[in-house]
Amino acid sequence: MGKDVIIACDFASAQQTFDFLDQFTGKKPFVKIGMELFYAEGPSIVREIKKRGHKIFLDLKLHDIPNTVKKAMTVLSNLDVDICNLHAGGTIRMMEAAIEGLTRPDGSRPLLIAVTQLTSTDQESMSRDLWIERPIDEVVMHYAENAKAAGLDGVVCSPLEAGKVHDRCGNEFLTVTPGVRFADGDIGDQKRVMTPAEAKKIGSDYIVVGRPITAAEDPVAAYERCVNEFVD
Repeated sequence: MGKDVIIACDFASAQQTFDFLDQFTGKKPFVKIGMELFYAEGPSIVREIKKRGHKIFLDLKLHDIPNTVKKAMTVLSNLDVDICNLHAGGTIRMMEAAIEGLTRPDGSRPLLIAVTQLTSTDQESMSRDLWIERPIDEVVMHYAENAKAAGLDGVVCSPLEAGKVHDRCGNEFLTVTPGVRFADGDIGDQKRVMTPAEAKKIGSDYIVVGRPITAAEDPVAAYERCVNEFVD
């Protein structure tokens, strides 16, 4: 599995998204479509970006009763995305139901990964707000093991945890890591962060990068910097 940089296209409209992607002449970067853009534009934005030749990570983080998630995944399987996700906190049964719904009649399906703990969550907020007293790295590992047991392909985790996830779940179990910032950049509201070069060294398979690219003065140059640090 080759490493790749996924650009988080967290825009409010299709026009903003296309204006951004049009800057990448001759390139088709892997893009993440999250809640903001999907809720603004609906499935049509996924179809249009796919038609343009981009790989897509559809980041909707499903979390509901197993039957509801299964039905939702059945719908999403028709959008021809490359990766989609859910919350590991929804239990193993919910994740198993998601796989059932996502798998098409011919047996194919997008990759399915689970969010362990959001990169905006730290030990203090997890204990105070969620009443989860275990150390955050133990919680992440347990959720990753649950995702693997349910048949998922990997997890979304902090780059700080990617190496440990591979140690626990195997090198073929994917780690998709947001919370990546350049060494000279602003970390924003992320708590557990790492540079692209550090994420490469520790074993992340994919890094998800938003504002360091989308808000850059030269987004294409910022993207190429990420690729150079993480992939090359």
